[in-house]
Amino acid sequence: MSETIVKVVVCSGTACYVMGGSELLLLDDHIPAKWKGRVELEGSPCLGFCKDKASGKAPFAMIDGELIPQATIPEILRKIGEKLGDR
Repeated sequence: MSETIVKVVVCSGTACYVMGGSELLLLDDHIPAKWKGRVELEGSPCLGFCKDKASGKAPFAMIDGELIPQATIPEILRKIGEKLGDR
């Protein structure tokens, strides 16, 4: 049985970067030891959601394809915990 891998994509486009996306790129430093190897972090040049006001506000991240507007490290960690079944 393979372990669940959660994919986190952080937008590092200009708007997201200056609105806090730069901090989100340091997510690896905040991942609990028990989740190491189960979270894949990737930066994206731009996810393109800033243009659509209905999507929310920057910074944006995606967790297994689920959009997280106004993303913060605590919010991302909470969502990862949900995906891994470990709140």
